[in-house]
Amino acid sequence: MMSKVLLTGNEAVARGAYEAGVKVLSAYPGTPSTEIPENMAKYDEIYAEWAPNEKVAMEVAIGAAVGGVRSMVTMKHVGVNVAADPLFTSSYTGINGGLVIVSADDPGMHSSQDEQDNRYYARFAKIPMIEPADSQECLDFVKEAYEISEKFDTPVFMRMTTRVCHSQSLVEVHDRKEQELKPYVKDASKYVVMPAVARKRHAVVEQRLLELQKFSEETSLNRVEMNSKEVGIIVSGVLYQYVKEALPEASILKLGFSWPLPRKKIEAFAASVKDLYVVEELDPLIEQEVKSWGIAISGKEHFPRCGEVFTEMIRQEIAGDCLQCKEESAAVGRPPVLCPGCPHRGIFYVLSKLKVNVTGDIGCYSLGATPPLNAMDIIICMGASIGLAHGMEKARGKEFSKHTVAVIGDSTFMHSGITGIINAVYNQSNITVVIMDNRITAMTGHQDNPTTGFNAKGEPAPIVDIEGICRACGVKRVQVVDPADIEATMKAVKEELVAEEPSVIITRRPCILLDKKQMKPAFYINKEKCTGCGMCMKSGCPCIGKDENGKAEINDSTCVGCGLCMQLCPFGAIEKGE
Repeated sequence: MMSKVLLTGNEAVARGAYEAGVKVLSAYPGTPSTEIPENMAKYDEIYAEWAPNEKVAMEVAIGAAVGGVRSMVTMKHVGVNVAADPLFTSSYTGINGGLVIVSADDPGMHSSQDEQDNRYYARFAKIPMIEPADSQECLDFVKEAYEISEKFDTPVFMRMTTRVCHSQSLVEVHDRKEQELKPYVKDASKYVVMPAVARKRHAVVEQRLLELQKFSEETSLNRVEMNSKEVGIIVSGVLYQYVKEALPEASILKLGFSWPLPRKKIEAFAASVKDLYVVEELDPLIEQEVKSWGIAISGKEHFPRCGEVFTEMIRQEIAGDCLQCKEESAAVGRPPVLCPGCPHRGIFYVLSKLKVNVTGDIGCYSLGATPPLNAMDIIICMGASIGLAHGMEKARGKEFSKHTVAVIGDSTFMHSGITGIINAVYNQSNITVVIMDNRITAMTGHQDNPTTGFNAKGEPAPIVDIEGICRACGVKRVQVVDPADIEATMKAVKEELVAEEPSVIITRRPCILLDKKQMKPAFYINKEKCTGCGMCMKSGCPCIGKDENGKAEINDSTCVGCGLCMQLCPFGAIEKGE
């Protein structure tokens, strides 16, 4: 049965996986990919899980595919770095049931720490890549990807970008097509990648690339739309939509199957047009490949290596026609801040007041680096804060560690922080680690993790004990405090900073958005007591400002009554609401 529905790209990928008969999904949340597993978890026919990190998710998906079913693993672009080890080896082993790896790239860094171009991974791992341009293609390409995966015994990359992930369009949906469980055959000569086996499997990979090259010439995923012979554009992904809008008369070679490239098709297309361009975001991968064949093509002399490419940019650079929008008054920028009542605000206020060095990590708590808290010195990647603090101590001595704290969230600790704790204990570090346990994976939209007591389908699950893990790793000093209690938090930090061994402080308080029962009546300012000293504003709460007389005022429509500001006021001017 067919019907049409409005879906985002992420929703369409989930639907495509359902229709393709996918049985197993493993994922780690990361914008812009998060909604794919969230929607797949709604289908009873699909086993869906949140893995503690992308490497584990990749291993689960590989295991399921080798076990004989169609499986999928999803992550944002930087997550592929974490998953790279099993990914590369799965290219050598091949699969049994189909395996699709969804990488959601983020040109423009809307919610990411870098702009890496994951098209490189397909080339490096020597596996095929497909790139949908809209929601309908997201659904259709998933089904195509499983056919390719099983035909060529290979994992398949599906590269999404933020605009495709989050844009909506009409999609034709169909019924699910169940897949037979493929036989599982023990085959050490295929799956046990000891050197002697891997050498033979490498030859298989190279032969597979040649076969995929032929397929790229024949597949309908790569198509020519011939119009004017004056200008030809090679393009993939969402930029196809922009090119169609900006240059409706141009001829287009649309690459839905973007690796390996269809060399013969590109050579024929280049010969059919006067001027050839490639429009691609970030790195000039297609451009460099085509130039290496001796074909004249223009690309990065027109388009930037940083950020996104947009319709007007394409129109201006190729057609020389820039249709500028009418000037309008620019909207006032508002920097992101921790939410009113955020449990992380208390610990960051304490760390800022103590003027300690803070190695940070990835999460909504990264906002602790912004004014007025300014309580974070460095952020590298998921789970790095503990290793960073340890490395700084080894560089500068144990006295430095008495003024240094590593901060990490509960989900991030499960993702890749545990090994950092083990390393600190084993190598006799004095660092203090603050694990900020807000009982959820908050930054990506409140997904469950091993510490929350629920799985990806919302079913009850065992709770992993953070304190127990720390002690099992060899940490003897473990404290748990409520970060909303400034005095207790300050005391705990001071105690652990002077300890002569590694220590852990767990600041435990649920995300304010997780449970509305935490919210209390708004506080208000007693104007007679307020001196306008500004101490209450040092917490960075967005609910607090100043009136026309320079005295504090609280926005009662956004205040959640957490009481942090009341603890900071030296004059007792902040009082509880009714």
